[in-house]
Amino acid sequence: QVQLQESGGGLVQAGGSLRLSCVVSGRPFSRAAMGWFRQVPGKEREFVAGVVWSLGNDYYTDSVKGRFTISRDVGRNAIYLQMNYLKPEDTALYYCASAPRWSTTEGGYDYWGQGTQVTVSS
Repeated sequence: QVQLQESGGGLVQAGGSLRLSCVVSGRPFSRAAMGWFRQVPGKEREFVAGVVWSLGNDYYTDSVKGRFTISRDVGRNAIYLQMNYLKPEDTALYYCASAPRWSTTEGGYDYWGQGTQVTVSS
């Protein structure tokens, strides 16, 4: 069984920072990329950032470029999302996920965490 466990969410004022973590555990599995998604009630899950597991190349949705940074620690089997200059519109439930091939769409990811809530107050 593969498990992804997020942590680091919370309540922060606009302009503040948070760092999300996602630790992977369980049996070995095929993984080419890992990513962070977010979802607000009534809307589809949105790709936020992704990282190529073997090379560390990163990719971001336009709305977070220059503010968020995704990183991975192969030894710790973990990824992180450093979020700076947070805005109220960043408020969402943030999920980490793993994909067997590079993808920026929800359907391309096969293992998911339970999510961690990020709330940004104005």
